[in-house]
Amino acid sequence: MIRVLLVDDQALIRAGFRALLAAEDDIVVVAEGADGEQAVALAREHLPDVMLVDIQMPGVDGIEATRRIAGDPALDGVHVVMLTNYGLDEYVYSALRAGAAGFMVKDTEPADLLYGVRVAARGDALLSPAITRRLIGEYVARPPRGPLHGAVNSLTNREREVVALAARGLSNDEIAERMVISLATAKTHISRAMTKLRARDRAQLVVFAYESGLVTV
Repeated sequence: MIRVLLVDDQALIRAGFRALLAAEDDIVVVAEGADGEQAVALAREHLPDVMLVDIQMPGVDGIEATRRIAGDPALDGVHVVMLTNYGLDEYVYSALRAGAAGFMVKDTEPADLLYGVRVAARGDALLSPAITRRLIGEYVARPPRGPLHGAVNSLTNREREVVALAARGLSNDEIAERMVISLATAKTHISRAMTKLRARDRAQLVVFAYESGLVTV
């Protein structure tokens, strides 16, 4: 059973998400919160598998809440998926660096929301391809950061390839198909790359990919 925590300052949005999620046999909503302070407290209380957290909230916003959750070793198993009104806004990159596992727009199709929750729960959380492309276009053109650029040398050629594909929004299945390898091998490459780069989750691999210059436009 996938345990989900909803955090949004708009009660109607929470109610809509709760109704959609509650209709699924493999998903349960364990709690709801209205701001970042509640998000952190409820995460520690319920230890959900997935948190759907609004970026912009009064008081402690979603980015700061995500930073606190990602920085708490006791919450390593919690995957934060940010909710935004736009495909890309000024907060998305900051939230990724804070430790967000992925992003979803609030008006996403119900099937896509359910798919995203399930993907996040198994640790494959990422950005939608549309958001990923826009992030790459926005940030990859920046000059590579020295220390991160050097960290690429710790990766094998195969690991560099899977990180680059992951940064472009491909799932494990798609990476395996693109590279003509088994799904298990693709997962192994991703896992080893995360270990070498000390990435908390796949989303942080995306940050590494375009900050290091591994992915280019």
